[in-house]
Amino acid sequence: MKEMLRVSGYRKNDYPLYILLLSAPVLLTLYRYHGYAKYFGDYFPSVQSLPLFDFYAHLWQFGIFFVLMFIIPLLVIKLIFKEPLSTYGMAWGDKKFGLLFASVSILLLVVPLIFIGSRMPDIRREYPLAKILLTRRDLFIWYELFYIFFYYISWEFFFRGFLLFGLKNRLGASSAILIQTISSCLVHIGKPESEIIGSIFIGLIFGALALRTRSIWYVFIIHMAIGVLTDFFIIFL
Repeated sequence: MKEMLRVSGYRKNDYPLYILLLSAPVLLTLYRYHGYAKYFGDYFPSVQSLPLFDFYAHLWQFGIFFVLMFIIPLLVIKLIFKEPLSTYGMAWGDKKFGLLFASVSILLLVVPLIFIGSRMPDIRREYPLAKILLTRRDLFIWYELFYIFFYYISWEFFFRGFLLFGLKNRLGASSAILIQTISSCLVHIGKPESEIIGSIFIGLIFGALALRTRSIWYVFIIHMAIGVLTDFFIIFL
């Protein structure tokens, strides 16, 4: 075993790097095979007959994502790495640039492009994730609040916070941006092709923006707008 570790280049002091790199395949695999809404009924078969089963199943999915992508990395940072969260983008950073970039991007790019995208058949088949919203519009606000606070914040904290900033200090900015882009793109497998391709470019841009502003929050604002507006345009327009 020692010889295998020596040949592989293992270094004990590099354990934070190994944790960061392995966190993506481990946590994302757990999410893929245990966290999707379709598994909700397997864990709670008694609720499958509820009228709002689809709604609760997706809230459950967002909750599982929150535990895997927010709580676990948070505990790793505080208990194992013993570093402040601000080191991982949990700070406002460059407010002036970040807010300006987010505002202009949403107004000039996100709104028109997402409206156009929401007319595409494959996007309309995919979203909203909870199809019950198409007939129960009164649930829209509650669903989106869970979507924002349990899914989108967790997404940005893991990919553009934990992975990006954690790897930047150990592998450099370019490698960190590429690794978090690859990881976030893989989560989109099974989504419409246009969304998967878009996730590659967005991953690169969002990674660079997070590093430029030293914060995940401006990326979160843009990403949140993309998701919420997609649902809104499909459901109400």
